[in-house]
Amino acid sequence: MLDMKRLRLLWEFHTRGTIAEVADALNYTRSAVSQQLSLLEREAGTPLLRKVGRRLELTATGEALVVEVERLLNDMERAESVLQSGAVGGRIRVASFQTAVLALFPAALQIIRRTAPELRVELVQYEPETALSETWARRFDLVVAEHYPGHAAPHFPGLDRIPLTSDLISLALPAQGVGPDFDGVRGIEDAADLPWVMEPPGTATRHWAEQACRRAGFEPDIRFETADLQAHVRLVETGNAVALLPGLVHTSTPTVRLVDLPDAPHRSVFTAAREASAGHTAIATVRAALEEVATWR
Repeated sequence: MLDMKRLRLLWEFHTRGTIAEVADALNYTRSAVSQQLSLLEREAGTPLLRKVGRRLELTATGEALVVEVERLLNDMERAESVLQSGAVGGRIRVASFQTAVLALFPAALQIIRRTAPELRVELVQYEPETALSETWARRFDLVVAEHYPGHAAPHFPGLDRIPLTSDLISLALPAQGVGPDFDGVRGIEDAADLPWVMEPPGTATRHWAEQACRRAGFEPDIRFETADLQAHVRLVETGNAVALLPGLVHTSTPTVRLVDLPDAPHRSVFTAAREASAGHTAIATVRAALEEVATWR
């Protein structure tokens, strides 16, 4: 009889690609993961992994077994959904990007506490691309993610995607009176010589913002880099920088002056869950609460 926990480790190896990444994701030691996979090979009576250079890869038998393990994991999630068709309880693991954590979740959690008091919601802030990958890898049950115009978030097989809301992206400047360089800005092209704050390189948000500046005819003077959009707001309202901010970030920031961008670009916000577990009442409850809060804005 094959051990299900060891089969799950094999699936994790297939998903993440290395023993080290499996160990990091599951808080195991590398030696413990290797030992459990070796025991699985003994149970199976055939090699499931092979060395190719310095890397480990699945054998053909290992690949075939992973397909069956995936089916088992999906069947287990569907079975859990059936069992949870009554009262909402248990635990749900949610990943979300920062803006949604600040703008949507406080009110959504209040709704959940009132309508489903037995449901334990565990919320972790993650960048959207990583959160989607980790939800596909079964670390989270639900993710709230985003994508910017022309920069769709990655798609993973077996994840659904339900639109939640969208918000207008604007040029954010300090309130009038900071100085003539800022006060005279009426469009993004007027901000060509001003200091900018943007997210770190490599993010979809950063790429989109740089492209918006280039379409306006200039290369932005990026003096500040941070993934914390609340820091963006503080740098803007104190007269240290300008930024491109989506609506959910600055809805409660009257000290920031907003200027419309050409073509009124919007950021899309959506939720995603594994299709096998999307019918779970806990996931439906959290989604419903988020959708209710999103309609208020």
